[in-house]
Amino acid sequence: MPIIDAVDFFYLAMPEVLDIGDGSQDLLLVRVQAGEHVGWGECEAAPLPSIAALVCPMSHSACKPVRDSVLGERLDSIADIDRIGDRVRANSLDLLQADHVLSGIDIALWDLLGRRESAPVWQLLGVTRPAAFLPYASVLFGDSAQETLAKSRAIREAGYRAAKFGWGPYGRGSVAEDADQVAAAREGLGPDGALLVDAGTVWEADVEAARRRLPALQAAGAVWLEEPFVSGALDAYAALARESGPVKLAGGEGSHNEWMARQMIDHGGVGYVQIDAGRIGGISPSRRVARYARERGVTYVNHTFTSHLALSASLQPFADAPDGTICEYPLEPKSLAWDATTGHLLPSPDGLLRLPDGPGLGVDPDLAALRPYLLDVDIRVGGRTLYRTPELA
Repeated sequence: MPIIDAVDFFYLAMPEVLDIGDGSQDLLLVRVQAGEHVGWGECEAAPLPSIAALVCPMSHSACKPVRDSVLGERLDSIADIDRIGDRVRANSLDLLQADHVLSGIDIALWDLLGRRESAPVWQLLGVTRPAAFLPYASVLFGDSAQETLAKSRAIREAGYRAAKFGWGPYGRGSVAEDADQVAAAREGLGPDGALLVDAGTVWEADVEAARRRLPALQAAGAVWLEEPFVSGALDAYAALARESGPVKLAGGEGSHNEWMARQMIDHGGVGYVQIDAGRIGGISPSRRVARYARERGVTYVNHTFTSHLALSASLQPFADAPDGTICEYPLEPKSLAWDATTGHLLPSPDGLLRLPDGPGLGVDPDLAALRPYLLDVDIRVGGRTLYRTPELA
């Protein structure tokens, strides 16, 4: 009977982390071992508090370190992955970082199981032929409309048929400046490219501020406006959705569990729900949300802005989507995120993105390339060492 022997976390970061909306500047890599088999995952979360949540002393019966619910557990089948996830959520109910921590572990468990069975994760999920996704090039807005125009032209010349521009100055200046940014993105992308805009929760819950941007988005033929508000502002989402017309609302990357995502689908009026497998608890809850969204006529889309290990994990939950379904594709990752894996998911000549056929996630971490980014961390409480950076091997 395979037993989980080790759960190891690795804090990796760029030499300098900038104050910009780019989550590829650091990375929390997860390694799970059961006997001779190893699986890899990634948490989309600040590494240090996540490591702390993995090993922290028990506070009370519903606030236990995540590791205690995973080590020593058997891993025979998919049912065991679900059981372990339920165990973590019950034992770490009041540990608010637990779902972030579980995300990387769950992903690694799927990877391990797939490697052990010599099958890709999508096959374990019951998919016979995974979707050919339409990747949208995901980038930040330029500091000026001219910079955004140059970025958009480069994206079109690279062959992408869809692009998302987000964060940066958008929503922080005047309505006219934002309109210029959107118009520049449209001009560079051309009349036929799918244009997506991400406001990065900049208006919190201010419906009027978001409403003033709708005419420019509508004029540019934007497919969606992403995260105009924080994830919990469901009334604001619903109010704006009633007025946005052909510009659908998108959101959900801030959903840190399955139930938050369901609330967004049921009460936020979104046309697209965007789930990050590295935040919501892993592939398992992401898959359940994908099915729930489909039942309610909402399009499920991955959220990914880090490594291609995370990209593969984020695409597995909706691998049974129709061909041409849109997916996020990080186009400007920092060197850490690109160096993290030995292989990458690259669009085919037809412009579509396909999942690997290899076992597990089909993507291997490049341990040699990652070592220069590895940060040494010690966590000690009462003279006892709870965590020390493991050997990255």
